[in-house]
Amino acid sequence: MDIASLAGMLLGVVMFLFGVFSSGGASGLFNMFDFPSIIITLGGSISGTLASNKLQDFIAGLKSITLTFKEVPQDPAAVIRNIIDLSNTNGIEDEFLKKGIMLVVDGTDPELVRGIMETDLGCIEQRHKKSIAVWEKWGELGPAWGMIGTLIGLILMLKDMNDASTIGPKMAVALVTTLYGSLIANWLCNPTASKLSVNNNNEMMMKEITVEGILSIQAGENPRVIEEKLKSFLSPSAREETAEGSVGGEE
Repeated sequence: MDIASLAGMLLGVVMFLFGVFSSGGASGLFNMFDFPSIIITLGGSISGTLASNKLQDFIAGLKSITLTFKEVPQDPAAVIRNIIDLSNTNGIEDEFLKKGIMLVVDGTDPELVRGIMETDLGCIEQRHKKSIAVWEKWGELGPAWGMIGTLIGLILMLKDMNDASTIGPKMAVALVTTLYGSLIANWLCNPTASKLSVNNNNEMMMKEITVEGILSIQAGENPRVIEEKLKSFLSPSAREETAEGSVGGEE
């Protein structure tokens, strides 16, 4: 499990509760709850997000939140080691790498190999971006629907100002919807979209390394040359770790 997403969400709840309790105590937390505001903000923003996507993309997007809690192995150095080992021996576990190697074994033209694998990579990224777009759209519409709820509350309050003692409570209820919209965007949607984007970028880099490695093997390049070429994808610190791991398989 990726503890960062879970810890971040729980910490967000703690910070929210701390802010409420430190200012208004237990009664302050009760004042934060208003059922009509929840319906307007949550229901409205979800309906707008649904209207902005195809149904299957919307459902897949919501399900993608589980990916933010999964610890998916993302080790470019390990991918490079596998490719270098593959240039000397044979043993494949990664499906994307296996597909590329099979194309090479079948004698497919190098440019066609690149085209097929980059098309596959592009389709994977497109699916990821559809899921990310769902969360981005929800994060965009959450505050907007919160403001709509606030405006509704203010209109109703201004329509009935005979009792001055009710103005304050009505104003507080009206502002609660803005709070809900902000929480939806900044506690749930934006962090989820950002985490999914990070995961997508990491996976795309891993697959780009795989494509370059396979084409280098097909070209008959020396394992050390392949290693140095693929290490250009890595940060300086990751290159050092890769070097310490003896990527070339030689002592």
